[in-house]
Amino acid sequence: MSNAKNTEEPQDSQDSQDSPASRRTTDRTGNTGRSGRPSPMEVLRQARGQLAELTGMEAESVSSFEQTEEGWALEVEVLELERVPDTMSLMASYQVELDPDGQLTGYRRVRRYERGRADAHRSGGR
Repeated sequence: MSNAKNTEEPQDSQDSQDSPASRRTTDRTGNTGRSGRPSPMEVLRQARGQLAELTGMEAESVSSFEQTEEGWALEVEVLELERVPDTMSLMASYQVELDPDGQLTGYRRVRRYERGRADAHRSGGR
């Protein structure tokens, strides 16, 4: 019987590699990982995928990531409008909130900027 269980686990792993979203919906408990909760890396992957699905824009980076009492909070940088030269492309920062299981509960754009520009308050008084 232990062989049957072992063969099921790799199949579940393969399914999760094929579609992270389907892994979340097909899991009987709605959770992932051995402890029943997704790991921080799983949360990051889920957040990027869910935001891309909702906005149609791929995340370029995650500039902030923290666990909160309500779940997880991230700030994700996305390319909103590609321009030439690349330093003139429009980027945006999105604040993304997820529940403890890594499901997106809300997002909002908090900043829009040209790729080549630094924040005025972070540039050391320039």
